[in-house]
Amino acid sequence: MMEAGILGYSFFQNALLAAVFASIVCGIIGSYVVVKKMVSISGGISHAAFGGVGLGYLAGVNPITGAFAFTILVALGIGILKEKTSQNLDTLVGAVWAAGMAIGIVCISLVPGYAPDLFGYLFGNILLVPASDLALMGGVSVVIVAVVALLFTQLQAVTFDEEYARVMNLPVTRLSLVLLVLIAITVVMLIRVVGIILVIALLTLPAATARKFTTRLWSMMVVSVLLGLVFSTGGLWLSYLLDIPSGATIILLATIGFAVSLFIPRPGSSE
Repeated sequence: MMEAGILGYSFFQNALLAAVFASIVCGIIGSYVVVKKMVSISGGISHAAFGGVGLGYLAGVNPITGAFAFTILVALGIGILKEKTSQNLDTLVGAVWAAGMAIGIVCISLVPGYAPDLFGYLFGNILLVPASDLALMGGVSVVIVAVVALLFTQLQAVTFDEEYARVMNLPVTRLSLVLLVLIAITVVMLIRVVGIILVIALLTLPAATARKFTTRLWSMMVVSVLLGLVFSTGGLWLSYLLDIPSGATIILLATIGFAVSLFIPRPGSSE
């Protein structure tokens, strides 16, 4: 009765819808991140998003809006610097990671009064996703699905073999920048669900688990979306039943799922 009753509350309905949107984008973009081994870049982008949150507070606009603009610029900056300089990628990521967090801290310190939602941006709270952010998440999900559907073949070539993609005369640099922007958008979208600190786990764990059981990129995305739904909605229910933080519960459930998958033999038959 209690479990059925909670579904009647709008905040829980919003949380479930947010979980669906998050699972879709994580399954799609997370698959690229895992296959192309871009986890460290994604981690740098996710933590740099805090700078956008701080700039949003300082400018008096929605911090999520600030995070979107700032994180996209950071993603493009990483991509361009990687292409134009000989600097080690890990060094670039580390610099962006630290600078983004520092910018956020400085900007928030300059804002008069107290930033009441700061904890939520760092650690997330899917139960407090407002309708405005939910609409934004839905729109972002549609954009990501549309872009990936339109560029699937090209992005797949760049993801698996950049040299082959260059031989095929594909615009590798532009496609790589598109992928980085999609990662940045996904990261900001997930902030409300699990927070900046835990974004990278939700972005990669469902995809890493799905990769154990699939051999094609499209099927990996489908399985990853389904796993994301299980982890996010399951974690949401557990957090409600046990009265513990939702974001951390979702990540712990995803981690358990990934750990269990390590001991399950990979199917021998190909798809």
